[in-house]
Amino acid sequence: MAHHKDAIKRIRTSAEARTRNRAGRSRMRTQIRSIREQIESNDAAAATASLPATMSELQKLAQKGIIHKKNAARRISRLAKAIKAMEAKK
Repeated sequence: MAHHKDAIKRIRTSAEARTRNRAGRSRMRTQIRSIREQIESNDAAAATASLPATMSELQKLAQKGIIHKKNAARRISRLAKAIKAMEAKK
C-alpha cells in the first residue's frame, strides 16, 4: 500500500483511467461484433449504416491513446473491406 500522497493519488487516477479505458474497449468490441454479425447474416444495409458510428468510435479511442492509431486504421479497413465484399457478392 502506498504511503506518499502523490503515490496514493497516482493509484486513484490509474484506477479511474483503467475503468474509462476498459469501458471504451468494451464499447468498441460490441460495435465490431454487431457489424460482424450483420455481415454474416448478409444484412448489407444495416452493416453499411452502422459502419460510420463504429469508425468514429475507433478513431476517438485511437486519438485518446486507448488503442494504437494503426490498430484503429486496420480494424476500420477490414470492416469496410468485408462490407464491400458482401455487397459485391449480391
